Amino acid sequence: MSDIKYVYTFGVGETLGHAGMKDLLGGKGANLAEMTRLGLPVPPGFTVTTEACREYYRLGGRLPDGLVEQVQDAMTQIEHVLGRKFGDTQSPLLVSVRSGSAVSMPGMMDTILNLGLNSETVQGLVKRSNNPRFAYDSYRRFIQMYAEVVSGVRAELLDQIFDGRKQQERVVEDQELSSSALKDICDSFKDQYWRSTATSFPEDPQEQLWGAIGAVFKSWNNKRAREYRALYGIPESLGTAVTVQSMVFGNLGDDSATGVAFTRDPSTGERRFFGEFLVNAQGEDVVAGIRTPRSLTEHDRDPSEAQSLELEMPRSYQELVEAYQKLELHYRDMQDMEFTIEQGRLWLLQTRTGKRTAHAAIRIAVDMVHEGLIDKVTAIRRVQPSQLDQMLHPTFDPQFKQEAKNSGRFLAKGLPASPGAEVGQIVFTADAAVAWASQNKPVILVRAETSPEDIQGMASARGILTVRGGMTSHAAVVARGMGKCCVAGCSALTVDEHAKTLMVGNTILGEGETIAIDGSTGEVFLGTIATMHPQLGTHYQELMQWVDGVRQLRVRANADTPHDSKVARSFGAEGIGLCRTEHMFFSPDRILAVREMILAEDETHRRVALSRILPMQKADFKGIFRAMEGLPVTIRLLDPPLHEFLPSHQEEFDAIASATGKPVEVVQRVTESLRELNPMLGHRGCRLGVTFPEIYETQVEAIIEAACELIRDEGFSIVPEIMIPLIASARELELLREVCQNAVNRTIARMNQPIDVLIGTMIELPRAALTADEVAGHSDFFSFGTNDLTQTTLGLSRDDSARFLPLYVELGLFDNDPFAVIDPAVAQLIRMAVEKGRSKNAKLKIGICGEHGGEPKSIRICNDIGLDYVSCSPYRVPIARLAAAHAAIGTTGLAADV
Repeated sequence: MSDIKYVYTFGVGETLGHAGMKDLLGGKGANLAEMTRLGLPVPPGFTVTTEACREYYRLGGRLPDGLVEQVQDAMTQIEHVLGRKFGDTQSPLLVSVRSGSAVSMPGMMDTILNLGLNSETVQGLVKRSNNPRFAYDSYRRFIQMYAEVVSGVRAELLDQIFDGRKQQERVVEDQELSSSALKDICDSFKDQYWRSTATSFPEDPQEQLWGAIGAVFKSWNNKRAREYRALYGIPESLGTAVTVQSMVFGNLGDDSATGVAFTRDPSTGERRFFGEFLVNAQGEDVVAGIRTPRSLTEHDRDPSEAQSLELEMPRSYQELVEAYQKLELHYRDMQDMEFTIEQGRLWLLQTRTGKRTAHAAIRIAVDMVHEGLIDKVTAIRRVQPSQLDQMLHPTFDPQFKQEAKNSGRFLAKGLPASPGAEVGQIVFTADAAVAWASQNKPVILVRAETSPEDIQGMASARGILTVRGGMTSHAAVVARGMGKCCVAGCSALTVDEHAKTLMVGNTILGEGETIAIDGSTGEVFLGTIATMHPQLGTHYQELMQWVDGVRQLRVRANADTPHDSKVARSFGAEGIGLCRTEHMFFSPDRILAVREMILAEDETHRRVALSRILPMQKADFKGIFRAMEGLPVTIRLLDPPLHEFLPSHQEEFDAIASATGKPVEVVQRVTESLRELNPMLGHRGCRLGVTFPEIYETQVEAIIEAACELIRDEGFSIVPEIMIPLIASARELELLREVCQNAVNRTIARMNQPIDVLIGTMIELPRAALTADEVAGHSDFFSFGTNDLTQTTLGLSRDDSARFLPLYVELGLFDNDPFAVIDPAVAQLIRMAVEKGRSKNAKLKIGICGEHGGEPKSIRICNDIGLDYVSCSPYRVPIARLAAAHAAIGTTGLAADV
């Protein structure tokens, strides 16, 4: 027999477990032990540890040595306390078997009630209760649960039997079925069990018990549990505990009930007792929605409802109130409780930290600080960065979203590239999006993939849906920057831009048809779904003040327009960490000048075209500087390859030829000559500045002129930061810094306005990181472009890898999508570059401006490495602020609930 203790009892003799043992006993088992210690009414039972579950899997599905004996010993102790015996035909002990991991996974694993019943013990339950209907109702529930959970009998087969008998008996409610009808249903269930499994339903209670324990262990790896863990980042290695607890019955008659209660409102966070109950029912009825529950309190009771528990069973209600107050004070957090009233006696079956909306999480945390229950650091820990997405974007009403799924309107699922929920009419081109939106039509831009020339259409659309691309694709990055809802990489779709059709399976949708997309989950639906528009309130503002007092990392925003800059500042951004100048070029009134510059035959003609671009850029920079007055603004000089600005359609070639006086053939030939086989590693970034220095000179002049005019004319305080992209060597930076510095000096002299200017670089290539000490000798700051640094370190295309990266994560080849969470190898390069850079220049300011800058796990890495700031899209600024505070106080970001 093993010396390892696999079983912990509660309510029988000494209770060894407690709330701090969640990793071993699971949340449910640990909290049941804690409630027993508090003297609350808890039915006795025992918990099989998560260690036993892990050993079960290690042994290939075999029970660990010693577990059977320890379970038998615990069962004997329960029998002694209650005066009933497991499997006894006169006074049978019945138990429930429930799962419970260290981290809350509500509804993700399986429960079995009334275990221990068979054709003989049910007669003992009839005698003990003097209630045949109750006994056979309990028995049919047990057969149904056991058949589905343990033996995999299809639920609909049993539901058909049950519903068919109700129709035969001409009754509507389950409780209207007679004891004889329920007995017949039990026999019919057993017959179906035989047909489905080719075995008889188990009569031996010991066989039932071990079948149930094994099923709970196995349920740790069922599909919905795996999907839930993947969704919330819960480790596979935790395992689940199994809690076996003596049954109490809420279905013994009209003096019995079962229900769920919350110590505060889980939707709003309001400090009020909230919950539902059912008379003459078992707990699964409330959760499963089999019957419509009633309100616990008169305050919540609808006039059409029957009496609340407060009036129906006032003594039990008062005991429940005293219990919830005691539990909330003890745990110092909102609790989600399950209870049963058996013939007037209250029993508590579970308590756990209650799930809540983002609004409720913030209100409860702030209120509890004011109530003296928790401190501010604890309040910050209580709100997860991911919850703030609910606060900042529209979401679909859960009820209407579920109705859409139930009615077959779910179409496909892609990547949740940018949060929010939108409904609109399908359009297939950027031009159509602009045109339809100008007529006040809500549109969803559907593309195989987006490119920079789609920018106006993306700005006009309510949301973006793409077939290809990953979490850091063009569509994803731009949508997040705009605060637009986006689903990317939805490979189940086939888009035909010319035919203007979208095909999903056998469904074909045309332009103008309505779809709904959920950028927080990646789901796509046919038709409309009602949305909810959240609002920030005073509780949010107060919490974020505490957050800013704790964090060490500064938070900037990636913003390319004055509007984005204002949005970012309103969300608490402390400057701009990345302003991408190329996005300013794609508006219709500018793109022609840009194309003329690219098509120019020599430097003289390029400078003529650039002279028309300069005032446009200067106006943009002035708008951004105004929005960010007093805060740093980092402006990246031109980065993408020039071919991205050139046309791809015949009408555009004709327009350029007409405007420039060049033959169409010449325009087409030049355009084709600029195309590259691998443009992401081609003639882009600083390489454009080396070959066409006049481009960078013009941009620098526009930046400095804008800053000087605002300082001189409007009294602004501005320190522009000029960033040179895609540096591979210190010599590249040395050359281009001189180009930029000369342009700065000339402009300052011409404007006769002194100004401080920083010139730095973007670290996007491994070579730059490895030689960061040399690069730092020519740089005032580093900004890590983690999107490209990830691509070049891992040899992955962020646009093309989306088709296989999910499988890599599922197989454990990557712990996370490296374009979503900083890869360990990339983190090592960043750490090395920081150490090397600061060894050369101790005053070097360092941040990141890739999409990782708004991701909580990546922010923790940045905090640990010692960066000065992170920069992210405007709508992720609050998330980054909270994640930076979590990193500073060392939170794990994982809620250790039931």
